[in-house]
Amino acid sequence: MFDHICPACNKRQLIFPSQVTSVVNSDQGIEVSYTCWCGSSQTWVTGRAVTEKAQVAAAA
Repeated sequence: MFDHICPACNKRQLIFPSQVTSVVNSDQGIEVSYTCWCGSSQTWVTGRAVTEKAQVAAAA
């Protein structure tokens, strides 16, 4: 559960897990998509952004 201020209804609302529609790791961070109580689709980007991919040495 987290709170947000919806730009559509301009209210501060609690968002419950049942309102989350997807969670995706991206280069910008963790993108959490959810539906506000007013019905507006929202996206919140959180977490540490990926700056570079780790290099893995292949074993010979």
